[in-house]
Amino acid sequence: MESLIAATVVIGDRSYRIKIRPEDEEVVRKTIKTINDKILEFRTQFAGKDMQDYIAMVLAWYATEQNSAVAAEVEKINLEDQLNSIEKILDNQLKANS
Repeated sequence: MESLIAATVVIGDRSYRIKIRPEDEEVVRKTIKTINDKILEFRTQFAGKDMQDYIAMVLAWYATEQNSAVAAEVEKINLEDQLNSIEKILDNQLKANS
């Protein structure tokens, strides 16, 4: 069983106790910082909302960012496949003309 460490994170003025792998601690802390920075950004842009609204906005933003990254990776893979196909066609043309 993996060894987990306890960590306390603050999201939107609330503390949460979580257990994480030691090697993930830096990534978790950077992610929490990004979330809190976005909450602050949305609080500045959209005055008068409550914290739950800001957290929901950040959740929607974060999920969209993640999906965009996945979509970009899929597009890159598709482009690589297309370029490899073109390269094979060109190689076959060169062999045929030799």
